Amino acid sequence: MGAGKSTLGPEIAERLGRPFIDLDRELERDLGTTIPELFEQRGEAAFRLQEEGHAIAALRLPDPAVIALGGGAVETPSIRNELRDRSFTVLLEVDPETAWERSGGSGRPLARDESEFHALYERRRALYDEVADARASEIDDAVLAAAGVYVRLGALERLGALVPGAGSVALVSDPHVGGIYGAAAQVGLGPRVESVHEIPAGEAAKTASVVERLWSELRLDRDGLVVALGGGSTTDVAGFTAATYLRGVDWVAVPTTLVGQVDAAIGGKTAIDLPQGKNLAGAFHWPASAIVDPAVLETLSEEQWLEGMAEVVKTGLLAGEPLWELQRPQLVQRCAAYKAAVCLRDPADRGDRAVLNLGHTFAHALEAAAGYEGVTHGRAVALGLLAALRLSGRPTEIVEAILAPRPARVDRERAWEALRRDKKARGGHLRLVLLGDGGPVVERRPETEVRSALDELIAQ
Repeated sequence: MGAGKSTLGPEIAERLGRPFIDLDRELERDLGTTIPELFEQRGEAAFRLQEEGHAIAALRLPDPAVIALGGGAVETPSIRNELRDRSFTVLLEVDPETAWERSGGSGRPLARDESEFHALYERRRALYDEVADARASEIDDAVLAAAGVYVRLGALERLGALVPGAGSVALVSDPHVGGIYGAAAQVGLGPRVESVHEIPAGEAAKTASVVERLWSELRLDRDGLVVALGGGSTTDVAGFTAATYLRGVDWVAVPTTLVGQVDAAIGGKTAIDLPQGKNLAGAFHWPASAIVDPAVLETLSEEQWLEGMAEVVKTGLLAGEPLWELQRPQLVQRCAAYKAAVCLRDPADRGDRAVLNLGHTFAHALEAAAGYEGVTHGRAVALGLLAALRLSGRPTEIVEAILAPRPARVDRERAWEALRRDKKARGGHLRLVLLGDGGPVVERRPETEVRSALDELIAQ
């Protein structure tokens, strides 16, 4: 009561593209009376009986929804059972003093006496803890929680407490990241660590041979967990390995780069590269959790930071907000929350999620043409954003000022062939993510126009 469910709920629902159900309002509409009147006329027991039926019906709806439950709903055992079995439950945290300030004098039947209100708060606290899958105090937190993303400074130090489950862990990392954080991760995970696996750094990890080696090395059972500690390439290959080992075991992403924290570790896309193109072999396999610690970004070089800023600028362009101006922890949280919301709306990439590829059609083509050497992902995305903005009729100053992209030295024909194999193509027609007047759109453009835009990105 007084936590802000009725205020934040509709905004969270809009972000996730889901209907919003305020259970108290639904009850009042269906019963033709207000909740205070129902309490007055028939008592709390009668209200709880009506609440139980409506809550269970809402929780059993076939399509996902955002549901705001009344503060006392958790006291009904059958509702707690439904929450456990059918929902992801977010506890909007509020201290009792603030809750009383918002609720006292509002006419709510259980908010008329301050001492009784505080006693009620204490009585329910354990039940809230029991049903909560996550906690949040504002919209971004709630969206991230729903996507299984935990963003906190110092999270790496609490890895053992944050990694879900109790099964054995296979820790996957590259030599550089493993050298910096591997020992701390092993200490945090403790005796759960069954094995440690070293893979190459960067795109060199995203090959069939690396996945085959991991398959042969793993000794996990179905309760086991793959923990990917590193950048976007590490989470990509470790997640794909987890998706395919024993037909799928759980995994946790612990991204240590800006690219990983704002993009690659969120949303469940896992993949490896083929000579014909980037990310052509993969699977949708959402991590059980993505544990994001912005503090680890302090060890990044300026070059590595710039790599990640390409994804930050992309996200800001999509959101229509200058997210690149935010301080690091907030920058990570806002970008991660934007991507998480889009992925929750379209988890299998059948619609809205395509917009996250702004600039990436061109970027992936340049990377493939370079043989995944010599043109980094961030540099390629920066160039791809230039092409997308030009085709959208938008100015390119932000990309040029922040990312300073330079033309890539790659084979033009090889880049063009890779672009034509882009995953968004349909019926042999190229489809590009562009910025329209109302936001991002996916459009078909003539091949001559697309080829010209690609050629502008390649050095003479």
